Amino acid sequence: MVLLMKYIFQIFGLYLLLMGGIVGCANQINKEGQSGISATIFNTKWAGNKLWDDGLAEVAIYAAERTIYNKQRTFDYTLITVKEDFNQQYNVKTDDYKRKDLFSVMKVNAFCRIPTDNYPYHFLTSLFFKRQEPAELYKLTSSSQEWCGNTFKAINAKGDKYQFSFNSYWDNQGAGEFNLDNDILFEDQLPYTLRSLKFKDGLTFSFPVAELIQTNKASKPNITQGVFTVNQVKDTTGKLTWSVNLAFNPEKQNTYLFAADYPHILLRQTTWDGRTLALKEVKRYAYWQH
Repeated sequence: MVLLMKYIFQIFGLYLLLMGGIVGCANQINKEGQSGISATIFNTKWAGNKLWDDGLAEVAIYAAERTIYNKQRTFDYTLITVKEDFNQQYNVKTDDYKRKDLFSVMKVNAFCRIPTDNYPYHFLTSLFFKRQEPAELYKLTSSSQEWCGNTFKAINAKGDKYQFSFNSYWDNQGAGEFNLDNDILFEDQLPYTLRSLKFKDGLTFSFPVAELIQTNKASKPNITQGVFTVNQVKDTTGKLTWSVNLAFNPEKQNTYLFAADYPHILLRQTTWDGRTLALKEVKRYAYWQH
């Protein structure tokens, strides 16, 4: 009996030791946040390629669908990706390139005009990432305009938090501000951030994902743990591509398809709520010049 009790205590002690190690590892991952996952999952040199130093923007046009007023709407969706120089004083693109407080960012503009039966919806979301941190949102602004009113949202990285401010025409969402933890990904950033993955067949990782910001509402976004799975697949022409599946649960999943070659442009996207993108054309030019 004494030997049996001793054996049981040894097994229990080993169990506690193993559980402590598992919990410690999980806590370490949580404390590392995006910086920890960036080093292992994402290529932090992705935006450092000389491609982005040519002074031009990548302009990609997609055939898109989205459900508005319980109807699937078809429209064009534009994603513009370009390198810019910010200054720290105003935290916007600089006009003075002799300043000493400049730093490089990647800007992604997501624009669309969605027709409905009575009036169109307009959305423009601008996302900014420090050039060496493709997985960490630095700044976001998003606006919507339709006949009912305007909505504007801004997200800025502030230490270990995201500061979220808003103005809208919705009751209880007129104007305000709240904070979000910064160890999250935003669904809006995934068409850009996932391009920087260290693509590997069978790669799997999980991360909290905040729901879409590009809406006309200004409520606090739901954040759900998502599981990402990467697989190499062939498209309809037999060409190899990278497929990234994002599963929130068995019934709620997104799929993103990227070109196999750098810069791994988004080819197709389908989401659980009926949003789709299919690449129509892409070219590089200075869209701001007349």
